[in-house]
Amino acid sequence: MTSAISVTSLTKKFGDFTAVDHISFEVEQGEVFGFLGPNGAGKTTTTRMLTGISTPTAGTATIMGHDILHHAFAAKERMGVVTDLSNVYNDLSAWDNLIFTAKLYGLERHHREEKAAELLDMFGLQEVRDDNVREFSGGMKRRLTIAMALINDADVLFLDEPTTALDVQSVRTIRRLIRELNENGTTIFLTTHNMQEANELCSTIAIINQGKIGKIGTPEELKQAMEKMHSVEVAFESGRHSLASDLEGIEGVREVQKRGDKFRLFTLTPPDTLSGVFTFARERGLRILSINTLGPTLEDVFVELTGEEIVHRSNSQTSKKKRRK
Repeated sequence: MTSAISVTSLTKKFGDFTAVDHISFEVEQGEVFGFLGPNGAGKTTTTRMLTGISTPTAGTATIMGHDILHHAFAAKERMGVVTDLSNVYNDLSAWDNLIFTAKLYGLERHHREEKAAELLDMFGLQEVRDDNVREFSGGMKRRLTIAMALINDADVLFLDEPTTALDVQSVRTIRRLIRELNENGTTIFLTTHNMQEANELCSTIAIINQGKIGKIGTPEELKQAMEKMHSVEVAFESGRHSLASDLEGIEGVREVQKRGDKFRLFTLTPPDTLSGVFTFARERGLRILSINTLGPTLEDVFVELTGEEIVHRSNSQTSKKKRRK
């Protein structure tokens, strides 16, 4: 079966600077493929090459078997693209936005009207089809933007930060729609800074850093590969803040972090560390309020591979990165 996206040694240089450095990966038909990385890692440059906006310096990429460089028109016919910024026309209605987009793709009248009505139903916009888009909420505009990208029956949908700056209800709606689209056979290439979103939606994840692919695998494969990120999290009744250095002496503990009222003990041997914590508490007369063993999160993997820590800001801004000390 032809891969939905096939990338071989894809490279992009700007003068002496290499933004994307000979990356290769496959996206199977019908999967949600997550593309993660810190700012400046090469995500946007890669997406621009895959969607035909930017010409590669070297390497090849195909969309549904069509070379994006030599058969650009055929490749673009098979894809829909949703950027992180809304591209809806505020002075038009939802219906007119869809019909206008359909005309750009050359759809015949009966087909474009049938498809527009179908998408309005799918995205919960039928009741506001004739309303001016200027009055729409951010979540409604994002739903309409995705609908517009699907007007051409796209096999592959590129989504760039689809839930950034949206309220919780809109985020849940967009994620539900992504799942439904994927269940109906649409292959989705998802760029996101939201680790929870990637963990919930993606069947495969690639992490890019400094223009190179660091790891590719399922979310669970990536997490399980980071054995040293396993930990024991404990909270004591005393609320003392000076225990970190003492906890580092427990067998198997390689690092201790204070997180709120809890201590997180990173270890290669969670059972030994768990036993050591109970002994530690008993010898010091400390009462344990809660204790859990934790596997690595996708965010832990991201930080380990990129050296970048995700700092969540207000929902009106995108995530920012801070160098981990």
